[in-house]
Amino acid sequence: MGRSPWGRVGVIPTGGGAVVRGGQPKGPTGGSAAPPHAQGLERTEHEGFGGGNTAWEEEKLAKYKHSETRLLEVLESVCPPSDFACHQLLERSEEHVERWWFHERHQHPDFFQWLCMDRLALCCPPGTYGPECLPCAGGRQQPCSGNGRCDGEGTRGGTGLCVCSPGYGGPYCAECGDGYYEASRNQSQLLCAECYRACGRCTGPEDSSCLRCKRGWVLHEHRCIDIDECGTEMAHCRANQFCVNTEGSYECRDCSTACIGCMGAGPARCKKCNKGYRRDGAKCLDVDECAGSEEPVCSGVQEVCENTEGGYRCVCAQGHVRRDGQCVEEKPPGTDGIWGVWGGGHQRGGPAVPSLSGAALADAPEKGFFDDVTEDEVVVLQQMFFGVMICALATLAAKGDMVFTAIFIGAVAAMAGYWLSDRSDRVLDGFMKGR
Repeated sequence: MGRSPWGRVGVIPTGGGAVVRGGQPKGPTGGSAAPPHAQGLERTEHEGFGGGNTAWEEEKLAKYKHSETRLLEVLESVCPPSDFACHQLLERSEEHVERWWFHERHQHPDFFQWLCMDRLALCCPPGTYGPECLPCAGGRQQPCSGNGRCDGEGTRGGTGLCVCSPGYGGPYCAECGDGYYEASRNQSQLLCAECYRACGRCTGPEDSSCLRCKRGWVLHEHRCIDIDECGTEMAHCRANQFCVNTEGSYECRDCSTACIGCMGAGPARCKKCNKGYRRDGAKCLDVDECAGSEEPVCSGVQEVCENTEGGYRCVCAQGHVRRDGQCVEEKPPGTDGIWGVWGGGHQRGGPAVPSLSGAALADAPEKGFFDDVTEDEVVVLQQMFFGVMICALATLAAKGDMVFTAIFIGAVAAMAGYWLSDRSDRVLDGFMKGR
């Protein structure tokens, strides 16, 4: 049989002086620690008390004492407001609860035993477990000697075996576990304390009170001495690692990148130098491949050699960038403008121009957006602008607006004056050149 559904309920009311939390009965309760339903009974004992009229009180209180109203008020004390599972379980057991309240309460005052044990057969008394409610290991009075918990205690499931608290052991949790010693004992209680960190079994807290050592230590005159696994065949490190002894154990750490096999940390502890390194005294030092060869190490155009730790790499020379696997000249910003392409041998939409590169490209001025616009094109743009303005003003003036009418007349006069002035300048300039 599985775990009792009462174990999912936060608090179960009991009439026999115990509160079950999580399916495990806890110690006797009384006074301020009374079970919730008992608190509800006490709280509602004098509910509706009128005072003064004894006959009226006896009649009213007698009805209220056994009423469903009082039952609902008592049940409000059983489950915490946020405990949905508890409320749900009470709803499923509503018929049993009402039967106990109206018919069984006086014959069976222990609500917990009547409902959970007798009617639903889901629970067992404290200190017992299983379908037959058998005593737990160590007895029902003090299961597991008070130093652990009984598996399935208070339910119709479980094994009844002890799960000991840290520091305790044995089938009844009546002994000290490994790494602990007996600090005190009487007829009802055993107190275990922790041994010195290297001791597996001991008689006291001192390092000289060991009876048996933990793994990684060896016993010598009641003391546990650390074993240096690195000096024996007990250490198992991978290739290109070295061993470091620790207290009670060891660690494997990686060798330096300069080494093939090592006896410790750093390039001075190498057994053999790695590729790209050379022996210099006791150390393995990096080889500068870029400086030690008469022939160029990098064969690509505009590539130069750059030394790295244990090797080298080929990078583009200064002023060049790698594109599509090739080192090409890096062009200054602005040389690929909207109106033309420098160094491409042509201008977009224009006649061919000489290709510029090298020093000439470096000295070439940055091309502006309107650098290719001619003087005649500027005149056309001016005329288009003024034409648009005149049309807009004429439209507004046609609507009868005096302000825009005045602006329109002024703009026409200004345009005419500018045109006549420009025309006269051109005529005069042509006349002077014709002389």
